[in-house]
Parts: sequence; C-alpha cells; structure tokens
Amino acid sequence: MSTLAIAPITDADVEPVVALWDRCGLIRPWNNPRADIALARRGQDSTILIGRDGGKIVASAMVGHDGHRGWFYYVSVDPARQKSGFGRAIMQAGEAWLRERGVVKAQLLVRPENTQVQKFYESIGYGEQPIVMMTHWLDGRDRPV
Repeated sequence: MSTLAIAPITDADVEPVVALWDRCGLIRPWNNPRADIALARRGQDSTILIGRDGGKIVASAMVGHDGHRGWFYYVSVDPARQKSGFGRAIMQAGEAWLRERGVVKAQLLVRPENTQVQKFYESIGYGEQPIVMMTHWLDGRDRPV
C-alpha cells in the first residue's frame, strides 16, 4: 500500500490541483478554482492540503474555519486512486489542522445526488445534520440550483 505525503499547497501545485479538481468533477461554472485557491492561501484561517503519492498529486482538501466550525471544500482523490485510503488520510490531515487551531467541529456539504461520497463520509464518522441552508449572491446574480 502506498503512503500519502501530505503538505500545504505551493505555487507550483496550483495547476495540478485545479486539474485534479476537474477530474473529480468538483469545479462549478460559478466558482473560479484559482481564485478559491488564492483566497484560501491568503489568510491564517484556511489552507489547502495536498497529498502526493510517488511525487504525483493524488488528493487534496481545502480546510478553513470561522472560529467555531471547521469546513472542508474541494476534497478530492484522483479517480484512478480512489478506494486507496487516500480520502481518509487527507480528511484526517485536515481534521488535525483544525484541532491544532482549537476547532472541535468539522462540517462539509455534499450534493444530494452524490450518494457514493455520502457513504464515504459516513464511513469515516460524518453524519447528516438536518438544517436549512440559505444563500444570497452579493454580486446580484441569480442563485444557481
């Protein structure tokens, strides 16, 4: 079994990470992944962790917190490497990053139709929390469904 080497993203990693997110189907037209990466790297309350196997980027997780809750975004494992334990490893690294900052609750959003991913998160201890999520675009665009 391969070992995942996990570290924060570097400038040279940006394009390979965007390509990984694209292969994993995580990019949406209303979210610019390069802008999301830049924003996450600007502050001390967020980071992007990448996982390498044999020098190749095969996993990532954007992690941040608001002082109370930790959030995961863009959690990804290369489709050819899924079911290798890399998803669990990148999530554990993100959870450790949050714990180091005193954050005790981690949250993430999963699209309802993505049942395979829901099962993965359930297998590592995450559970559904019944809430109503509301959004409002501050730039005036219509809310995407």
